[in-house]
Amino acid sequence: FLNRRVSPTEELELTFALKQQNIHMLEETLRLVSDPDSSRYGKHLSLDEVASLVRPSQLTQKVVHHWLQSHGITNCQTVHTQDFLQCTMTAKVAETLLPGSRFHRYIRDGQSVLRSSGPYSVHDDVHQHLDFVGGLHRLPPKGKDLSKASSERLKTGVHLGVTPTILRSRYNLSTTDVGTAQNNSQAVAQFLEQYYHPADLAEFMSLYGGGFKHRSAVDRVVGKQGGGKAGIEASLDIEYIMSTGANVSTWFFTNPGRHESQEPFLQWMVLLSNMSDLPWVHTISYGDDEDSLSVAYMMRINTEFMKAGVRGISLLFASGDSGAGCKHTGSKQNTFRPSFPASSPYVTTVGGTSFKNPFKVTYEVTDYISGGGFSNVFTMPDYQVTVAVNGYMKTVAASLPPQSYYNASGRAYPDMAALSDNYWVVINRVPTPWVSGTSASTPVVGGMLSLINDQRLLKGLSPLGFLNPRLYKLKGQALFDVTEGCHLACLDEQVQGKGFCAAPSWDPVTGWGTPDYPALLSALLDN
Repeated sequence: FLNRRVSPTEELELTFALKQQNIHMLEETLRLVSDPDSSRYGKHLSLDEVASLVRPSQLTQKVVHHWLQSHGITNCQTVHTQDFLQCTMTAKVAETLLPGSRFHRYIRDGQSVLRSSGPYSVHDDVHQHLDFVGGLHRLPPKGKDLSKASSERLKTGVHLGVTPTILRSRYNLSTTDVGTAQNNSQAVAQFLEQYYHPADLAEFMSLYGGGFKHRSAVDRVVGKQGGGKAGIEASLDIEYIMSTGANVSTWFFTNPGRHESQEPFLQWMVLLSNMSDLPWVHTISYGDDEDSLSVAYMMRINTEFMKAGVRGISLLFASGDSGAGCKHTGSKQNTFRPSFPASSPYVTTVGGTSFKNPFKVTYEVTDYISGGGFSNVFTMPDYQVTVAVNGYMKTVAASLPPQSYYNASGRAYPDMAALSDNYWVVINRVPTPWVSGTSASTPVVGGMLSLINDQRLLKGLSPLGFLNPRLYKLKGQALFDVTEGCHLACLDEQVQGKGFCAAPSWDPVTGWGTPDYPALLSALLDN
């Protein structure tokens, strides 16, 4: 990175996350509308209802607005829920507003961002009314780390490769399993200059979409599609959600995340708070190490996930491509490194598998990169404690990594999995093999949930919304259990590169397993 101090008159944009009300009530509402045994199951809220529940108090709004105005900051936009303010100001004003902050321009590979080199503080009177201020610290990660979930690992040797036909065969989707409901839609969200090319999508569908009714174009792009080359991540996501979620109207959210001072993931969350009409399923192949984020930031993002869940939206996140991860602590004792948002208790996290025999459509085993483990920040949610995790801990007690490597009482992930190894993707008009990562498995599962939503909507039922409470009550029913293989972890004497291993029933490598579509459809089609 090159960096230089910015001129005091340079303009930047900051996001102020105002404290919301009734977070416990929001969490309880999410539990009730997501639990199939509750009388309120499926009774989702509108954006207006969510707004009236969590909207910051008048005092909070007044204090924050007064604070900004007293520094001459008036160019602000709010959202429907009134809990985010995005304001433009000069660097000089920002540094006065937030003592300790010092803005520099960082330049790398032709990209430039404005960030603060020092930690900021806010006045005590205001502190209690804000969760955090976004746009100061988060530098985009370098190169490949842009998204944990996009390791297009090239392999030698022959492989038939995963295509829509292979997926439909393995997960038992028939040619008639396609969307028909008018009020159904699905979406992928991309960050950090990942774009898809409409021509690639059309080419992909003409090559691989022959056996089933499908769409060959995205219905709506939210955000700006850049020029430039197509990104492998964006191409993979859109091509595969549209081939498993075949014939379902699809949106593409794009957040370059480099329009100066914004963290792209936060921009996407702000968008969700401001749109009353959204697709029912969103898949996101994006993650950061938990320890690289502030707890205040993650807690607030979790609240945003809850707000989506109570509206009936299913959020699916890739579990990451680093296995259990590894944090080298400098001393002899390393620890595993959980990824967020994969570790959020309010999203459905998807791990990865590969075929036992790479030349045939056989049963699946762990893909060694499949992210999984236990959060160091969030406690284990009620829906997974007894049946899932306790069972796993007892079954594999003898082969577990040392307890010092992970927090056994944290939210455990992933929740389920799908193939993540050796996909064919069309990128810049060229069919490209050997693309791998949980960023492949996530849109595949998302597409299947869209098809189940489709059938539910045709029956006059609610969309699935936040899936986990219902998924864990199935106890693995309607999923192919993955019981072989372990994933990556620290290369040290203690664990020697091995993290957790798959086991019968739920495990922190592949969750409950991979979807058997017709069985999953019938399990999720009542009430």
